[in-house]
Amino acid sequence: MEFKIKVDEIRRLMEIDTPEFPKYATQIINLANQNAQATRPKVVGQMSELIKEFTGRTLEEWENWYLKRYPDSIDKATKKILEMINNFRDVINQIDEHMIRQWVRDLVIVKTFIGLRFQEAVLKKIAEKFGTWYRLSTPEEESKGIDGYIGDIPVSLKPITYQSQKMLPEKIEVDIIYYEKQKDGLKITIPEELEKKLRQI
Repeated sequence: MEFKIKVDEIRRLMEIDTPEFPKYATQIINLANQNAQATRPKVVGQMSELIKEFTGRTLEEWENWYLKRYPDSIDKATKKILEMINNFRDVINQIDEHMIRQWVRDLVIVKTFIGLRFQEAVLKKIAEKFGTWYRLSTPEEESKGIDGYIGDIPVSLKPITYQSQKMLPEKIEVDIIYYEKQKDGLKITIPEELEKKLRQI
């Protein structure tokens, strides 16, 4: 048998009151917290480790135990979030239909295109680094696992997780360039063997 117990139900079963907030308030506070990093371990401690150290049984015991170790953490986190909420207040009146339209276009059109077609940017950047040309593969070449060429070298672009997948159904006969999508862009890894070939172009 499989079943799920929702957070509100856990609170009810443990007889812990659920605070009431106006609609959208928790979403805004949560967003402000993410931006302010107010509940990170450096502010409130490593909670997953602290709860393991705690030997009491009740919520009251836990609160007293925790606050002895981090007496200012709730105040510090609250101030950080409040500061970020005030930043939100300052900017919210500047947000108009034009700004929202720009944001939506960037998300729907631009970021989708970049997400799907970033391979060309990777090939171009590597070609620039090694002072050569590049091109994307033809559909026929693509069917052989080739994503493009840097100079005369056929290459395939794969996510970094591809390296750890032991049982792969496809066998790629060309050099592989690995990428990792990060918050601020792409991390590219060129294996040593391929780097040597590129330097000889």
